[in-house]
Amino acid sequence: MSNSEQHPITKTITAKKARKAAGLFNIGNIISMLLPFPIGIFWVGFSMVVYAMNRHHPNEKVGYYTQQAAYRFYGIIGFVVVVAIFFGTEIRYWLITWAICAGILIPWSIFDLIRIRKDTWQDCEYSENNTEQSGNERNKEDIE
Repeated sequence: MSNSEQHPITKTITAKKARKAAGLFNIGNIISMLLPFPIGIFWVGFSMVVYAMNRHHPNEKVGYYTQQAAYRFYGIIGFVVVVAIFFGTEIRYWLITWAICAGILIPWSIFDLIRIRKDTWQDCEYSENNTEQSGNERNKEDIE
């Protein structure tokens, strides 16, 4: 057996874990709108990690729901960047913008969480390639 030979390992992701992963971005969106300082600021960075982890999840539904939640969040953040140029330090405008963003993102995220909950979820199997060899296999190669 050569070192380049790969042994596929089948792993299972339960339906419950997939459903939780699908809702994670929406939950982050809600929390970031309810607590914009400091959670909202950190969520901008952490959301990229959540997106990278879940967008190409073995269960395609997880990727779909993550992508939709990300579109909404980054769209809202893009809106804030564009209009905030004109705010300066006037707190009133920042609060109005926050209220508009929360009024859009929170209900939409809750609606999406309800859709995720009502969706049909199944266990998902996927294969990983394992290139590690057991000690016995390595010893046989050394002897030969």
